[in-house]
Amino acid sequence: MAVLDKERVGAYMARVRYDGPLTPTGETLRALHRAHLTAIPYENLDIHLDRPLTLDRQATFAKLVDGKRGGWCFEMNGTFGWVLESIGFEVRYVAGAVKRADRGARALDSHLVLIVTVDRPYIVDVGFGDGFFEPLPLEPGRYRQQSLEFGVSRDGEWWRVHNHEYGGADSYDFTLERRSINSFAARCHELQTAVDSSFVRSTVCGRYERDGLVVLRGAVLREVKRGVLATRVIADADDYVGVLAERFDLTPAGIATLWPTVHARHIAWVAAQGCRP
Repeated sequence: MAVLDKERVGAYMARVRYDGPLTPTGETLRALHRAHLTAIPYENLDIHLDRPLTLDRQATFAKLVDGKRGGWCFEMNGTFGWVLESIGFEVRYVAGAVKRADRGARALDSHLVLIVTVDRPYIVDVGFGDGFFEPLPLEPGRYRQQSLEFGVSRDGEWWRVHNHEYGGADSYDFTLERRSINSFAARCHELQTAVDSSFVRSTVCGRYERDGLVVLRGAVLREVKRGVLATRVIADADDYVGVLAERFDLTPAGIATLWPTVHARHIAWVAAQGCRP
């Protein structure tokens, strides 16, 4: 697909509130990665509002930028990769396998990851929900960001990103095989429709703030600041709508209708744990 024109690149930069250099350097890459994660939330609300998610780049760009919504990995990394390509970065799209260590082959193609080469290759990912804040070098090691520790390891052709200790998923794996966005079509459909998909079972939103990370999974709000985790349960529909608006800048039509299901699932989860709500 053709790169974005100057006007559309400008619209993206305004959306993420970035007015720095656009030269394809490591510094620019890190700055844009941070800007995207603080401005555009990770979210899967459309799945629960019965609105199909697409791999079409034009539609996804319009949703995230013009519509001021967030998205999941295919939308977030698909749009970010397109922007990076449009300003001169070398971008490779690869397939991630979330929790492959536990799920094996069932995890394949469950995530979209970017490999961006500047002075050296970097793992770039604005679509993991609660993942790293800045690109990670494609080199085994431990990397500390925002008082959280991440890791990169390698086993043959497979690379693994280790999430921080409070992450919703502990890791994902990938190889460097180049993929097209459209090659994820079957998995994109499956992950938003299958009854056993985690995206179908629960709503989730995630966003970096200036002093930490905030994640709303179902009815539980989790905040990590200076390496310390705090949680609270959403009280009611007004609280739910308010948190989405105030912490994630999300006000999609019909959002209040999700609360009865979100609350019911939380009560069922609490009962299964054998503790009080």
